[in-house]
Amino acid sequence: MDPLVSLIAASIAFVGTHFALSHPLREPLVTALGDKGFMLLYTLVALATFYWMVSAFGQSPAGDLGGATGEIGWILASVLTLPALVLFIGSLWKNPALPAPGAEVAASARPVTGVFAVTRHPMMWGFALWAIAHIVLWWDWRTVILASAILFLALVGAHMQDRKKRVLMGDAWAKWQARTNYWPRWGKLPGAGLVLWALAIVLWLVLTYGHIQAAGIPAGIWRWV
Repeated sequence: MDPLVSLIAASIAFVGTHFALSHPLREPLVTALGDKGFMLLYTLVALATFYWMVSAFGQSPAGDLGGATGEIGWILASVLTLPALVLFIGSLWKNPALPAPGAEVAASARPVTGVFAVTRHPMMWGFALWAIAHIVLWWDWRTVILASAILFLALVGAHMQDRKKRVLMGDAWAKWQARTNYWPRWGKLPGAGLVLWALAIVLWLVLTYGHIQAAGIPAGIWRWV
């Protein structure tokens, strides 16, 4: 199979199994396997399809679009990946959208502060910004395909998560949804917290430096220093 075709198939499988297991298949599988059994199956399928996608990415040709957006693209990508990290790191603390039996309801009653003042789906929007940062480079087809799959999964998945959580959490999620936003209020992002921003900046420097070792391409400020 052509490597790019394999990557497209793997990306569809990765996104499609996430949606199928999270929504139409979730209830019958939980009934048949129990919560722990379902989570094990979900994890195994996610890891298998992710491995397929990453392997297909590695086997696909690189550089066939020649970094078409040039320095402007690199500036945009570098700028976008920092708030992506702020949103992702902030989403790991008391996030009612994360699977935590018995803790979601308590988390949904929290004050709407930090990244949750920006959006109720900070993790998903963090992934979305990461994907957009790689798409705007228009570097090669393999990057565009993989990043587009992540972007679709993040934004459509966040919308579908609202529907699922309303069923699972009822009034608790409805109240959380009424106090928060799906679409980010970007003006709130600078107020997400100094500690969070400092941590994100340090991690951004580390990860963009690691991009040199992982991909052989300098990213972030390391492209210009």
